[in-house]
Amino acid sequence: MKDKLVLVAPLWYYSVCLECVFDKLGGAINRHCLCHWGLIPAMLLEKKTENFHRQLFGWLAVFGSTFCFYLATVVIRRSSLSVSIESSYFVFARFLLGFVVVSSTMAIQKQRFQPRNYHYLLGRTIANTVAVFCFYKAVALGSVAEANILNMTYPLFVAIFSWIVLKGQRDLFLVFVVFIAFIGIWLVLAPGDFSTGVGNIWGLISGISAAIAIIYLNVSRRCHDSQTILFVLFGFGAVFMICFFHEDIFLPGKKELFYLLTCSVAGVMGQYLLTYGFLFVTAVEGSIISSSRILLAALLGPFIAGDVPLEFAGWCGAVLIFGANVVLAIRKS
Repeated sequence: MKDKLVLVAPLWYYSVCLECVFDKLGGAINRHCLCHWGLIPAMLLEKKTENFHRQLFGWLAVFGSTFCFYLATVVIRRSSLSVSIESSYFVFARFLLGFVVVSSTMAIQKQRFQPRNYHYLLGRTIANTVAVFCFYKAVALGSVAEANILNMTYPLFVAIFSWIVLKGQRDLFLVFVVFIAFIGIWLVLAPGDFSTGVGNIWGLISGISAAIAIIYLNVSRRCHDSQTILFVLFGFGAVFMICFFHEDIFLPGKKELFYLLTCSVAGVMGQYLLTYGFLFVTAVEGSIISSSRILLAALLGPFIAGDVPLEFAGWCGAVLIFGANVVLAIRKS
């Protein structure tokens, strides 16, 4: 019975001590030590499990954002069959809806707007606004496939920019994985008649500006909460669009409103998932996971967007993308 002890003292009393180390060497046991009760290994294991769950949430959130962004491009393409809506109007509607959502959330939670570094916030806003506008413009002027593949070149640019700006993420192996993922993206779509048309130029610009936006998002998280970042992004983004493209904005009818709302909801959800997901992943990790949008386009394209089914080269690209994501996950763990 004397060996059955109960933890009744404060937690600080059960701490690791040199006395326990010497007692164990001498064959005795200090029963007031955490290492005897196995609490330290348990606490470390619990902490490791919690970190893995947070990391997994980050991966899933970023992956969910890719589906929302792809769905938005499908809506834009479908809308061109029945209504006439400029790309700038889609961008404005997306930012306006996002501003309403984030403002309402902050008001309900009684959260104050607390900007600390305007350079990061404005840099993120401008880069993201340009990226979304160019991406939507590429979808409108070119094909959905070419628009997505050029927009998804941003992981390569993120790796290059991260190497220069973010010293903590200078990893040659991750750069190599980004190149492999980029090759996989190309093989998934493999457009034989890829040309430097106007739509493709818009798509390439969207990829470069999206990479800059991802870098700014990663550094902005160091001093701002997600609501503050989204408040500035949606608010100032909507202002920028109405200032430069006010002639494209009009009172929508029922059909126009349906497409605008559907595209905006998908875009806002994707933005929220991406912003919160980057709480738990690095810029390079998030970029590679986001590249799975090309895989979604390959699998769902024939059924949703009317894309051509994948050939052998496309499936090889899909394997490379999945392989890059798996290698990244193993490397991080």
